[in-house]
Amino acid sequence: MKRVVIGRCLGAVAMLLGMGALHAAGVQVTDDRGVTVALAQSPQRIVSLLPSLTETVCELGQCHRLVGVDRYSNHPASVRSLPQAGGGIDPNIETIVALRPDVVLMATSSRGVQRLESLGLKVLALEPRSSTDAQRVMGKLGQLLEVPDAQRIWRAIDAGVSAAAQSLPARQRPLRVYYEVSTGGYAAGTQSFIGEMMGRLGVQNIVTPDLGPFPRINPEYVVRADPDLIMIGSRNVQGLELRPGWAGMRALRERRVCIFTPEESDVLVRPGPRMADAARLMARCIAARGAP
Repeated sequence: MKRVVIGRCLGAVAMLLGMGALHAAGVQVTDDRGVTVALAQSPQRIVSLLPSLTETVCELGQCHRLVGVDRYSNHPASVRSLPQAGGGIDPNIETIVALRPDVVLMATSSRGVQRLESLGLKVLALEPRSSTDAQRVMGKLGQLLEVPDAQRIWRAIDAGVSAAAQSLPARQRPLRVYYEVSTGGYAAGTQSFIGEMMGRLGVQNIVTPDLGPFPRINPEYVVRADPDLIMIGSRNVQGLELRPGWAGMRALRERRVCIFTPEESDVLVRPGPRMADAARLMARCIAARGAP
C-alpha cells in the first residue's frame, strides 16, 4: 500500500516538474528569416505592422493583445482605435518602443527590423505571399499565441474558396484575366495567393510564372496579352483607357472590367482570414463580367 502511495506521489511530482519545465521553456517561434524568437511566455502586448497579420491575430481570438498597429490595419473595426505606428516602409520606431510590446509582428521586407532589435525588442518577421505561406503563418501565429488548432481557421478558408469555385459554371476555354494589385502596374502573378486563387476559380492569369508573385508589368505587356477580363481597384483605375494601346483592348471595348471598392480591395490583397471572402468577390466579378 505504501508503495502505491509513494508511486502516486512521485508521479504527481514528476507531472508538476514537467509543467514547470514547460512554463520555463516559454514560447519559441522561427520566423521567415530563419530567426528563432524566444519569449518567456506567450506575448500579451503585440504591435502588428502588417494588416494580414493584424487580422489573423484577431481571427485567432486574440485581438485584445494588440496594443498598436500600422496605418493600414482597419479590420476588424476594433483595431481602428489603436495607436498607429507607421507602416512597413516607414515604421515609427519611437511610437513602437513607447508601446512596450512583448513582440512586434512585421513583414520580412519591412524596414526597421534591425533597429527595433538593437533596442531590445523582439521581432517576428512573417511575409505571406502564397496560399501555402498564409497557411504556415496562421500556424506560426497560433503557436506564438498558444491557440490550439489554429489550422481550423485555414480549413474554413480553404472550404470557402472551394465553394466559390464550385459556384461558377465550367467553361470550354478559361477566361484570360489581368489583376492589377496596386499603382505602378504591379500585378498578381501566378505564384501569389491571388494568382493561385484565380487558378482555383478556373481562370487563366496572363502574367507568366517566371515573372514572380507580384511583378511590375509594362502596359505593353498587357496590350499584347489582350485579356478577356481586367480586375482592378478603384484607387488605380483612373486613366485606364489613356494607357498606351489600352483603349483598343477587348476587355475595355466590351466593358469587361471589375472595379473593386477600397474596402473590397483590402479584402482581396490581404493573405489572411478573409481569403474566402476574396474568392467570393472574384467569383462574382467573373460571373458578372466574364460572360462571352
